[in-house]
Amino acid sequence: MAIRAIVLAAGKGTRMKSAMPKVLHRLAGKPLLGHVLDTVSSLGPASMTVVIGHGSDQVKDTITHTVNWAMQTEQLGTGHAVQQALDGIEDNDTVLITYGDVPLTRAATFQALLDVTNKDQLGLLSLIVDDPHGYGRIKRVDGAVTGVVEQKDANEEELAINEINAGVLAVNGGALKAHLSAIDNNNAQGEYYLTDIFELAVKAGQTIQTVHPDDAWEAEGINSREQLAELERVYQHTRAAELMAAGVTVRDPARLDVRGSLTTGTDNEIDVNCVFIGECSLGNNVSIGPNCVISDSHIGNGSVVLANCVLENAHLEANCNIGPFARLRPGSNLSAGAKIGNFVETKNADIGEGSKVNHLSYVGDSVVGRNVNVGAGTITANYDGANKHKTVIADRASIGSNSVLVAPVTVNEGATVGAGSTISKDVPPEMLTFTRAQRKDISGWKRPVKKKKS
Repeated sequence: MAIRAIVLAAGKGTRMKSAMPKVLHRLAGKPLLGHVLDTVSSLGPASMTVVIGHGSDQVKDTITHTVNWAMQTEQLGTGHAVQQALDGIEDNDTVLITYGDVPLTRAATFQALLDVTNKDQLGLLSLIVDDPHGYGRIKRVDGAVTGVVEQKDANEEELAINEINAGVLAVNGGALKAHLSAIDNNNAQGEYYLTDIFELAVKAGQTIQTVHPDDAWEAEGINSREQLAELERVYQHTRAAELMAAGVTVRDPARLDVRGSLTTGTDNEIDVNCVFIGECSLGNNVSIGPNCVISDSHIGNGSVVLANCVLENAHLEANCNIGPFARLRPGSNLSAGAKIGNFVETKNADIGEGSKVNHLSYVGDSVVGRNVNVGAGTITANYDGANKHKTVIADRASIGSNSVLVAPVTVNEGATVGAGSTISKDVPPEMLTFTRAQRKDISGWKRPVKKKKS
């Protein structure tokens, strides 16, 4: 017996007011459909088939998972959509059916549905809610499920039912094919309802076993940007709770965004309005100040990132100090004890142990040795208009403020570059080098004045 997954993702999502297919809108930086496929794939299915329609080319171009694509050219209902995905399903398979706009269903909930499903029993995800308006109702007789009725087809008695169909189900492959072949569109919407298979299953002697998710939001779909924002906060609150349980102090769980993965050690602190993108990791005793954006970066033990910093594909070893208002661009690698100060930008730069770039400087395409001091306003002029060139600053060198190092150039070990210098040739070791112009004082010089308007 194999598990086969079908994900319905053909809808346009009119209420999103967007040219982009609904399932490609992003939650925590990932398309809604991507969340669903990530979770379903963790179950180890033999195949995943995604039913697409509106914006199908965009969906195919965006999703990187290994899936089979099935096209629903006409939107004739959920039952019709599943019919497009039956190729390759064997009678003894177990088929899990879910939706591309329901992103937060847990793997354990899917597994619970699979566990209760066999040739004689279907698994159905349901919820008890205070306000069932808009949802299909679960019909029962003496506690046993007899079917599902959609809102528009329900009578007054059925509308009073507060157990709703969450839409996610598991069913034997042979039963699914048989029941789908028997459904019709004789209903208020003129559509082929997938939910009609439940009544057919009961008539065929099968039973319906309901499974309830641990949290109602597992079954919530997204049909509007307001709902997208609501589930974003649900997702982020869950991530914050996981971090706190792992030993991280999150100053305000409502003001944290993890758009990817964040692995951490213990005794870390994350201040408000921080965003983590891609694959990020923190060591132990790391402090992240407010308003930082950190993507695809590692921050080592005991390091401090002060307020308003941006780190992109950076690697920090232990006890580094960053910011405030610093930007570490891709390829910035800091050895232990390095310091990058306020309004400093680095890119493709290796900063050695104990070295400091403290103020208002740019260091790019550079290798900086140990215990180097780079003065305020220093830049490495690494681009000649066509190609990038490397700057090397060896151990114990000191670069005076307001200097320009024109690459390719090497400042050798222990050298000192005087403030205000433009260095375009290699600097000898253990020497002072400077290139200041001779001072001139011009007497009798008058500043220009504004002409009076006539």
